[in-house]
Amino acid sequence: MKCCSHKDRSGSVTVLAACLMIVMCGVLAFAVDLGYVHVVGTQLQRSADAAAMAGAGKLFDEMAKGNTNFAAISEYTTTEAAEYAALNMVSREAPSLAVEDVVVGHLNDLSILKYLTSDDDPPNLNELTSFEDSGPYKVVYVRVRRTVPMFFARVIGTESCAQKKYAIAVFFDNFAGFRTPSSGENLKEILPFALDKETWDELLVGNATDNWTWNEELEQIEAGSDGVLEVNLFPQGTGSPGNRGTVDIGNTNNSTADIRRQILEGISPEDLSHHGGELALDENGELSLNGDTGISAGVESALEEIRIEDNKPRVVPLFTQVTGPGNNAQYTIVGFVGIRIMEVKLTGNMQNKRVVVQPAKVTIISGGIPGTGSPTSYNIYSPVWLVR
Repeated sequence: MKCCSHKDRSGSVTVLAACLMIVMCGVLAFAVDLGYVHVVGTQLQRSADAAAMAGAGKLFDEMAKGNTNFAAISEYTTTEAAEYAALNMVSREAPSLAVEDVVVGHLNDLSILKYLTSDDDPPNLNELTSFEDSGPYKVVYVRVRRTVPMFFARVIGTESCAQKKYAIAVFFDNFAGFRTPSSGENLKEILPFALDKETWDELLVGNATDNWTWNEELEQIEAGSDGVLEVNLFPQGTGSPGNRGTVDIGNTNNSTADIRRQILEGISPEDLSHHGGELALDENGELSLNGDTGISAGVESALEEIRIEDNKPRVVPLFTQVTGPGNNAQYTIVGFVGIRIMEVKLTGNMQNKRVVVQPAKVTIISGGIPGTGSPTSYNIYSPVWLVR
């Protein structure tokens, strides 16, 4: 038998090493391409997230200003999304968005978003998110695309790789009530006072006074007209409508001390436990609350404190009728409104007593219950959040 020489074995090892080196270089080359694709994908997602959040923020602002022109709102939102997408560079280039890459609309049910979160392009996107509906969830969908050039994969005929990432940002602006936040904290935005819906509706059509101004820049209340009307929350008579007063959130025999606590600290989980853990309109769009037909002078200092020192807007319930006198009063709540307290005077002659409020935008951080169908809240919004 003829054995291989040392020279023959050495040559075989050299060839094998060369082959292994070629294979390793090929693997490394493709790894470089795949790594580059991954980096670009991460950058695309960052751009999409920023664009969706910015677009939803613009949508939030336009709706909070009362803009109801969908064409204009959609244009502003798309422009804002495109600007923020471009600020987040992808492979050293500013991504650009086509018209079809941004869709603005709203939904009745967030579960439909499962149709918008597949790896494929969402089907019938404009039908799924349409302002023709009246859903509480405001949605901004953004898709950012980029064709990624390959470096080493070209040797096997792969010139480029199409990449796309998308993001969906959401907020809602129709509340059917409020529940104990998951954090267990108090609902600090809600006041235990009620305003009759007829007075609110009259304010919306211009039948109210305009004696106070909220200075946004200085964050303070000033005397003078600002074009935003005010109404008096304090009851100026009896009967309904127009018989505004305190509502009992929690124990039906809330004391002045309880009301002061709720004004300054918010509605506690213990308060809400008396209502099954939430203040929510029923299937008929109503909520019954026990209350009083007046506002105690003992809470004046608490109202003044949140008016002057806190400066944050609050939520009060809207009611359509109140039956029964004094502590036996029963309020039929049909909605909620965002207001800012502009003036407080609860001493002196009855005709001079007042708690003057002005419509104001309120952002509910947690605990909001989305409403469906007809609007049941006004000037109240959730924060914007990413759902994809």
